[in-house]
Amino acid sequence: MLGRLLIALVSVLPRHGMSRGAGWLASRTIPRRRRATVLGGFSRVVGADPREAELPLEEYPTLNAYFTRTLAPGLRPVAPGALVSPVDATVGAWGEVVSDTLVQAKGHDYSLAALLADRAYADLFEGGTYTTLYLSPSDYHRIHAPIDGRVTAATYVPGDLWPVNSAAVANVADLFARNERIVVRMETEGGGHVAVVPVGATMVGMTRLAFDERLHTNAHRREVQRYDYDEPHHLAAGDPLGHFEFGSTVVLVCSRGAGVVEPLTLGAPVRMGERIGSPATSG
Repeated sequence: MLGRLLIALVSVLPRHGMSRGAGWLASRTIPRRRRATVLGGFSRVVGADPREAELPLEEYPTLNAYFTRTLAPGLRPVAPGALVSPVDATVGAWGEVVSDTLVQAKGHDYSLAALLADRAYADLFEGGTYTTLYLSPSDYHRIHAPIDGRVTAATYVPGDLWPVNSAAVANVADLFARNERIVVRMETEGGGHVAVVPVGATMVGMTRLAFDERLHTNAHRREVQRYDYDEPHHLAAGDPLGHFEFGSTVVLVCSRGAGVVEPLTLGAPVRMGERIGSPATSG
């Protein structure tokens, strides 16, 4: 009941304007003498661990710079020869792609074709596996490649900016296929397909890609914008893919020819670089 009330409240708020405002505020410079106090206080409120940051707190000029921080070297080892988590997150869903259907929450399914905004592309994943990974404000917010492969295309899909917390997942139909998002298309050496879909949300300033500055969310665009790369971006598992400027969600989908996302426990934490599945064997 409380969740439905919260969603009813959010439904009347200017979600895009609020999110752009949050991004503007997070980009204001903090006086150097106050940074440790402000960012340390923020860390305590959201549960982030500043000891994992690559730099001392006073070296981050804005809240956004701290929020999108890189980590100290060696903190997220990448499991060799595996399909790995692209983010630090909590597992929100796991399953097989059956009849174009993914599970959002108990009793709530949605269409993979709608999520990817491309029916023909979605058909490539039939019989594959997927997981939904939720990033809270306490998490490390950079996104990494989940597998060795090449990025062949990326598409910005405009949409709403509903929250992606548990209340919204349980009460907003087709949430991930309604929110604005970026669909990153990867291909493995063996010809398998992997879709990495960072989904925007209320109060997420922007979602940005590491390899293409032209594509980002919350950008006043209302049309689908796709870029195909004549020279694909080659990435190894764990290489930078992009980042969120506040908490959100990544949906990861693998075709059978790319690998298998192994069964994951709902609500369990995962770390970037942690094994969550196995790549397809060649030959």
